[in-house]
Amino acid sequence: MNHLERFLAVMEYQSVDRVPNWELGVWVQTRERWTKEGFDSTSMHWDWFRGEDSLGMDPREFIAFNGHLIPPFDQVILEEDERTVTFRGPTGRIRKALKEGSVGGARMSMDQYLRFPVENMQDWQRIKKRLDPSSPQRYQSNWRELHLERWRARTYPLIFGPNCSTLGFYWFARELMGTEGLSYAWYDQPELLHDMMEHHANFLIEAARPFLECTTVEYICLNEDMAMKSGPLLSPGTYEQFIFPRLKRVIEFYKSHGVRYACIDTDGNPEALIPWMLDAGVDILWPLERASDQDPIRLRKQYGRSLRLWGGVDKRELAKGPRAIDRHLRTLIPLIEEGGFIPTVDHTVPPDVSWSNFQHYMESKTKLLRGEL
Repeated sequence: MNHLERFLAVMEYQSVDRVPNWELGVWVQTRERWTKEGFDSTSMHWDWFRGEDSLGMDPREFIAFNGHLIPPFDQVILEEDERTVTFRGPTGRIRKALKEGSVGGARMSMDQYLRFPVENMQDWQRIKKRLDPSSPQRYQSNWRELHLERWRARTYPLIFGPNCSTLGFYWFARELMGTEGLSYAWYDQPELLHDMMEHHANFLIEAARPFLECTTVEYICLNEDMAMKSGPLLSPGTYEQFIFPRLKRVIEFYKSHGVRYACIDTDGNPEALIPWMLDAGVDILWPLERASDQDPIRLRKQYGRSLRLWGGVDKRELAKGPRAIDRHLRTLIPLIEEGGFIPTVDHTVPPDVSWSNFQHYMESKTKLLRGEL
């Protein structure tokens, strides 16, 4: 089987020679640790979404697309001392960052968010100008000549937009308003939020339209991150009122233009919202964060085959050594045998995982994917 045939067979619960081998990536600090342990970091390109030959990961192609503000805000350092730096980033958010533990601009801890670019309708109207889906800077100018013939003859999955370029509705609004500001705005400024959700639905449709009129794609993934450990960051009622009808309209457009599957990417525990996702046409949920009790075996029993599952490998188990890794992977055998499941680490690999442990994980996972573990 080629990579595309294999992916489609797994997604449709058909027999397969093996399950696709995918992963997300690693922290920059993890890469630094592995280098200190003797690993040659130049031997990989590190964009694991599109595969990694040296680790046996399978290829995917993500259509180049910039879904962010155009033009972005200028990045400006506002204040700096020995321990911290306060700056405005390209999304217009003002953040205070801890320098300690930073590697290549990637930090070990969350920044402190001080201010966001949208607080009211007037702010939103100004930001809207930066969210034109037809801005030529969003695409390669000659993408048809460069890629279209190859896409039509592909033997691997094709996806619209790289990771975190096709933002979901919650993530989109939170980027502009912050978690606290958004949480109040659902109730205090509903007109603003309805306008933001409607604009974003149109953005997602019109941004994809030029590509979907020329080629099919296997799936589109909306990055949401709309839940914490104990549940979603918005109520089912709020989701149903503001997001559900727009999500349904977007997915109906995608599927009417040849998109096979719609995926939602969210950390945390989104279970209270899964019924609305399914009603809107969502087919896939990932990465199934195990620290938030997202057990793929339990989710399959609860939601059946209509919800495909990706992820579900507990990153914490990878730090415990080979025996713990193998024991954990064996719990996933029933889903490998049934289908509709692609195991990956439930987020990027943290720096408490040694290179030798990760090597063992990949070797054991290869056996799991072939039904040999």
